[in-house]
Amino acid sequence: MKFLKRILIWIRNIFLFLFIFSVLIVVVYKFVPVYYTPIMFIRLYEQAKEGKKMKLEHQWVPLSQISQSLVQAVVASEDNLFLDHNGFDFTQIQKAREEAEKGKRLRGASTISQQTAKNVFLWPHRSFVRKGLEAYFTLLIELIWGKKRIMEVYLNSIEMGDGIYGAEAVAKAHFSKKAFQLTQGESALIAASLPNPIRFNSGKPSPYLLKRKAKIISLMGKLLKIKMGYDPSVENKYNRKNKKNNK
Repeated sequence: MKFLKRILIWIRNIFLFLFIFSVLIVVVYKFVPVYYTPIMFIRLYEQAKEGKKMKLEHQWVPLSQISQSLVQAVVASEDNLFLDHNGFDFTQIQKAREEAEKGKRLRGASTISQQTAKNVFLWPHRSFVRKGLEAYFTLLIELIWGKKRIMEVYLNSIEMGDGIYGAEAVAKAHFSKKAFQLTQGESALIAASLPNPIRFNSGKPSPYLLKRKAKIISLMGKLLKIKMGYDPSVENKYNRKNKKNNK
């Protein structure tokens, strides 16, 4: 009995430690940039395993240095109730379940909050354990971070191409510009590629991607403007700096 009691105490202590650690790391990431995520290391391992050149392009920038169009595009494409829900879109989850039961192609119903939780704290492969942890971390970031920080981390951490992570890196790699300079069309192309950014290249769009782009632009116009992201003073400061350097 004493041995069993000790095991139960150890299990309790481990779960208590993991709970406290998870809360602390979420609190830290509310203020500290997320420079690396599990998916980045997983992709590096996959590249090395396949004999490919290891590639990781990522540069953290604040939300004020990311185009408002990109914010609008990802919400229109990925989660048009982002500002209204508490991390989960139960209507879409139910629709996805009903479609799966009818034998239709399995589709994702994850919100931007859920995707952010998965990208920053977990691994990409589906399992009941991962989905449970994803729900847990989704609740934590919704409670501790808030919508603006979730969007900032999402747009800096999400995979946007082969070895490319975040808005600044994809803007440079695919459009030779800064993230705050992305146009509506470029933002819609990036958003269109997100379901499979390794297969779909926003810098070299296929006919399918161009079709998705048009649909997303239409949806962007129907949504209320989301007032988070790009600060006009960023461009003014950038232009003044360039002008000074060119003299």
